[in-house]
Amino acid sequence: MDYIVTAAHRSEFPHPITLRRGQALVVGERYEGPEGWEDWFLCQAEGQQPGFVPAPVIGRDAQGGAFATEDYCARELDVDPGQVLREVRTLNGWAWCVPEAGEPGWVPLEKVRAQKKSRA
Repeated sequence: MDYIVTAAHRSEFPHPITLRRGQALVVGERYEGPEGWEDWFLCQAEGQQPGFVPAPVIGRDAQGGAFATEDYCARELDVDPGQVLREVRTLNGWAWCVPEAGEPGWVPLEKVRAQKKSRA
């Protein structure tokens, strides 16, 4: 699906947490805010600054330890109105998107709307 950006978004996290499948995590507080983004947890991984990770990416082992269930990056996109993004997946109120130029990242769904593709 393609999205068109309807409102600017700027990342507040210049050093996003990046995880490899199976990597150990320390799971902290659950995000609570007016946006209604549910099931995001502030996590720490060795050698990195804390970052938010969606619940589906957090697994638990038999001893109660946490680990990444898949490769994951918390990179947020800086976007402006009118930009077109290609959505790869959505999780908990955010979309992982690929811009026309640049690296992929997360954008809040409230800042985009689905764009109908024209048929040739």
